[in-house]
Amino acid sequence: MKGLVIFALFLLCFTTNGFAQSDDESAIKKNIAKLFTGMKDGDSTLTRSAFAPAAIMQTIVNKEGKVSIRTESVNSFIKVIGTPHQDKYDERIVFTKILIDGPLASVWTDYKFYLGEKFSHCGVNSFQLVKGDKGWQIVYIIDTRRKEGCNP
Repeated sequence: MKGLVIFALFLLCFTTNGFAQSDDESAIKKNIAKLFTGMKDGDSTLTRSAFAPAAIMQTIVNKEGKVSIRTESVNSFIKVIGTPHQDKYDERIVFTKILIDGPLASVWTDYKFYLGEKFSHCGVNSFQLVKGDKGWQIVYIIDTRRKEGCNP
């Protein structure tokens, strides 16, 4: 009986810790959400706050079977977000995987992108974040973009 009680307590602790979301995971999700809330609201200040200084943004481009990588400056991206535009930039993400080792996090999110209510494309974002004096911030993001297999 004593062994069963110890096993039950072990199982309870394991499942509680295994399924509880860490404070770091919550903070990481909150920071990434700032990026997409800022995009949707046209709020360049909120969007910029998600990024660390000297962050890098890249997109994998696949045109006619030829794959290349396009780099975009964060400043140019922020300028587009803050410039008045008719349709909202609405990127809807799903957190698929978050890996954390001390001050480094790697995050994978599936997404669907809409211009206003009109579906544009889907893909995956891969984020690298670092935890510093300002908390978790994005230092690198690369994404894929496609129109097929999206289920808008």
